[in-house]
Amino acid sequence: MNLAIRGIDARLELGDTFLNDKHPDLKADFILANPPFNMSDWSGEYLRDDIRWKYGVPPISNANYAWLQHFVHKLSPNGIAGIVLASSSLSGLGSEEEIRKNMVTAGLVDCIVELPSHLFYNTLISACLWFLSRNRSNSKFRNRINEILFIDAHRLGAMDSRTQKELTDKEIYQITQTYHNWRNPQGTYEDIDGFCKSITLEDVKANGYVLSPSRYVPAIQLEIQAGINFENPAESSKFELLKENLISSVSTISNAWMDNVSRRGVKSI
Repeated sequence: MNLAIRGIDARLELGDTFLNDKHPDLKADFILANPPFNMSDWSGEYLRDDIRWKYGVPPISNANYAWLQHFVHKLSPNGIAGIVLASSSLSGLGSEEEIRKNMVTAGLVDCIVELPSHLFYNTLISACLWFLSRNRSNSKFRNRINEILFIDAHRLGAMDSRTQKELTDKEIYQITQTYHNWRNPQGTYEDIDGFCKSITLEDVKANGYVLSPSRYVPAIQLEIQAGINFENPAESSKFELLKENLISSVSTISNAWMDNVSRRGVKSI
């Protein structure tokens, strides 16, 4: 359906991806996927011994790491995958933590991009991009076997409506070019505070194999020149009043938004 509404004729047979694989011998050079987020009803109880779970058995209650391993299983020896998942997949505990550790140790994780919330029509939660590669030391790109690129783009985008945010073409280009410059031998990649950083696997190990970009990308240090003389009682008083009014306004807006969400309900994909 996702392909059809975009006018892409893939000519694929439909079926249950996990229980009835219509393409058991398929090995793809490229995979682009947007599976359902945090899917709990995926029949995982029937697939405890599946051949696809090379890096660990995914939890029955969440299909995120079943999707990740399913796509890795479908990649050719030099295959590359780009997958959209909920940001919670970057730091899940239990069996997800073990699978994530094994995937990182195996050198599969190439790049992680944290996206802003409100990008999707049917959920408010933030999402992330997983870029996986079966061969990160081949001659097509530079050897990244001991590195992972983290891009923190959660501050990007602007609200297009009360509930919907969109990334601009310039922001999308910034994200893609950062990844390409980091991956390509002739690239001009540089770490940028508040946006991107290339991290060694040792650093990821030291952080318990959590893959949230905010864990690794340094925050921007801002110096705010308020133009207020705090030694002047009158100016200091004005500032405190302004601060109280701002806090009150934010609280009012937040409470109104939460009341609206409670009445309407929040759906997850």
